[in-house]
Amino acid sequence: MTDFWSGWIILLTSAQLIAALWILLGNRKKPEAEIKTTGHKYDGLEELDTPLPTWWVYMFVSTIVWSVGYLLLYPGMGNYQGLLGWTSTGQYDVRVAKAEDQYRAMRDRYLAMPIEDIAFEPKVRKMGRRLFGNNCAQCHGSDAYGAHGFPNLADDDWLYGGTPEAIKATLIHGRQAAMPAWQTILGDSGIKETTQYVLSLNARDADARDAAKGAQHFQTYCIACHGPEGKGNQLMGAPNLTNGIWLYGGTADQIAHTLRNGRNGKMPAFSETLTEDKIHILTAWVYGLNRSSSQATTAANF
Repeated sequence: MTDFWSGWIILLTSAQLIAALWILLGNRKKPEAEIKTTGHKYDGLEELDTPLPTWWVYMFVSTIVWSVGYLLLYPGMGNYQGLLGWTSTGQYDVRVAKAEDQYRAMRDRYLAMPIEDIAFEPKVRKMGRRLFGNNCAQCHGSDAYGAHGFPNLADDDWLYGGTPEAIKATLIHGRQAAMPAWQTILGDSGIKETTQYVLSLNARDADARDAAKGAQHFQTYCIACHGPEGKGNQLMGAPNLTNGIWLYGGTADQIAHTLRNGRNGKMPAFSETLTEDKIHILTAWVYGLNRSSSQATTAANF
């Protein structure tokens, strides 16, 4: 805040306190023997002009005194920080540190355990849900079912692998997609033909002649990442093109758009945002999303 606005706030706040005190004391009257009225009458009722009770005046004055004391001790007058040096940020940091100390021992205990052993632990599920809601739900949705361009984490289809090690590596280091654009190389006809071939990989209606030509394009340009059968490569994050699961949509137009323009989705790294124990717990929560209920029941019995 600039010095001008700081001074402006101090001036206005001080003026309001002084004005309130002046109005209160300036209109205070001593009781008189004669009862005066304001001259207002309505429905048989007459408004009296009597002074405020003394106790009420003193109570009002005490609130002004309390306000002055508060503004001296705490920030409220522009850039003035108050005699106590209190800040909302400082109070937040203290409470976060207290909570960290309170739950550190429990998180350290889980950190020492394999992810498979804690994936269905009720407390881990609860903490993992909160961590996911605060850090991941913006992209993957509150139910982890994903959205257009953001993978579904509740199924068994993984771009980079669904093992505990792979999930944790994704959280720590993030992921950067690198699907190149093929418009310049394939041209409009090549894009159309390759689209038909990708559709045929999923046993969907496709033009046989275009699909045959598209197969040649695929074996020339796409096999390096997606494999000869189009089943993908988790080491490269190349998706399986044969299972009907589409990150950016599986219509002919959407597939053609992906081929024409490429895809460069980015999963941020959380190594500097989350501590090691929190990443471990979040990994366990994600790992347990698509495991069967029988596994959860079995784990809960141990």
